Amino acid sequence: MFPLRDHNPSGRTPFVTWSLIAINIAVFAFYMTSLPSAQALDGFFMTYGLVPARISSGEGYGSFVTSMFLHGGFMHLAGNMLFLWIFGDNMEDEMGHGRFLGFYLASGVAAALAQYVAAPGSMVPMVGASGAIAGVMGGYLLLFPKARVDILFIFIVFFKVIPVPAWIMLGIWFGLQFVNGLGADLNAGGVAYWAHAGGFIAGFALTLPLFRRLGGTAFWDRTHGHPDHPPAEYRLTRSNVPQVRRRR
Repeated sequence: MFPLRDHNPSGRTPFVTWSLIAINIAVFAFYMTSLPSAQALDGFFMTYGLVPARISSGEGYGSFVTSMFLHGGFMHLAGNMLFLWIFGDNMEDEMGHGRFLGFYLASGVAAALAQYVAAPGSMVPMVGASGAIAGVMGGYLLLFPKARVDILFIFIVFFKVIPVPAWIMLGIWFGLQFVNGLGADLNAGGVAYWAHAGGFIAGFALTLPLFRRLGGTAFWDRTHGHPDHPPAEYRLTRSNVPQVRRRR
């Protein structure tokens, strides 16, 4: 399942969300084009990615922040930026630009800390914005549990876009991170499941003060868990490009 978009338009321009996406893309382009070899890239990740064993030895504390702006490949970057694009604008709309930036960074640090606690002796560097973005998703779940999210469902050769409530999509995503984390080899490479789970929980918790200011469960009751504004509607339109039919 891949989320494509939500039906939850934001009321203000998401400058911070756009800036975070631009910074992540720029950083990725910089080191992927400037480093001369795979060995140099590995060294770069060991320096600026979060290496739990280095933290345990009292080094590399800055990597709690720098690691969330690095990605291991194009698809890693593209997937994370898609999630940030879908969910970040609404959280920025509710929190405001400055508070959202602080929330994003705090969620990313909490996610990295969760991965560190899970495997403090690991020498595998952790990189990626997914922990911080998981925090955004946790906050989104609290504020907009019934916002519609279009997901692309792929089953072998069957493709279909299905609108589902946010709590279903985000709940399944969090459950998969938690279950996969229980069975993962934390000293091997792969997905940082505990960073995802930790970031999600941190984002949910950090959004609680805002949720209470909005009225708590009364905020949900006013709109039955849906966003408090009309949903965005997407319609397929005919293309102006003429069709070319094949001869039989």
